[in-house]
Amino acid sequence: MALLHLHLNSKFLSGNTDVNIILPELPREEEPKDFYRAGRKFPVLWLLHGTFGDYTDWLRKTNVELYAEEKNLIVVMPSAENTDYANWPGFGTGYRMFDFLTEELMPLVYGWFPASERREDNFIAGLSMGGRGAIMFAYAYPEKFAAVYSMSCVPQDMRPAAADAESDTPPATPWAALDRERTRSRLQNAGGLEGYLASPQNTWDRTAEVVRREGNPKMYFSCGTSDFVMYRHFQKFRAYAQDLGLDAEFIEVEGYGHEWRFWERDIQNAIEKFLPGGGRAGNAF
Repeated sequence: MALLHLHLNSKFLSGNTDVNIILPELPREEEPKDFYRAGRKFPVLWLLHGTFGDYTDWLRKTNVELYAEEKNLIVVMPSAENTDYANWPGFGTGYRMFDFLTEELMPLVYGWFPASERREDNFIAGLSMGGRGAIMFAYAYPEKFAAVYSMSCVPQDMRPAAADAESDTPPATPWAALDRERTRSRLQNAGGLEGYLASPQNTWDRTAEVVRREGNPKMYFSCGTSDFVMYRHFQKFRAYAQDLGLDAEFIEVEGYGHEWRFWERDIQNAIEKFLPGGGRAGNAF
């Protein structure tokens, strides 16, 4: 595969940002002038990192480059800080991550690279916070994506979290303290609970709207049974979604936690769900 590191000044992020892009590689049996000038368009996976991560995570911690090569798949991996892939207009001079992906990065990729713009050739996936972002984009822009695969994340009802954020009871664990502080930041950014509930981030309530809508992307939600961060949320959302009649596949895997061993396993499953079968062999002998 060809690996491109794109460093650009973003209008929507008000500054520089980094993106890694995996591009299909020249097959040994083809001439460069024929391959590069053929005008062929390839399918695209928009792949999102989790909290504390960046555009390098998927490349450093999984074999996604190999799996993409097997499918002639372009993979686009942006950096999103810890934004939840939402807009944060109050940060500095503005950091609009939700707008950046669809209004700046997608036009750039479609315009500069051999990337197919057809809905049936575009897929979005992510882990943890990236899964939250993938769901948010798929719910908001069903016309852009054929499928979404969320690893270790599902829509969550913010109302209990908001109530907990206002509690004077000390958090039980360091993780609970971090989660509480993050909830406070989300609500402050949205202008309070009502603002959050009215925003694209409120995928819990939007699920009921999605159920009534035609033409949704195929949806996949996965979680390890030992995931102390998300498994209880996974179980709650699965029951809620099934009661609503959401057309989605829920993938539960025994023994895995909130960890890269699970996401390395799951990215293979996601790509196979998106592009089942086929694929060409790599160039190695």
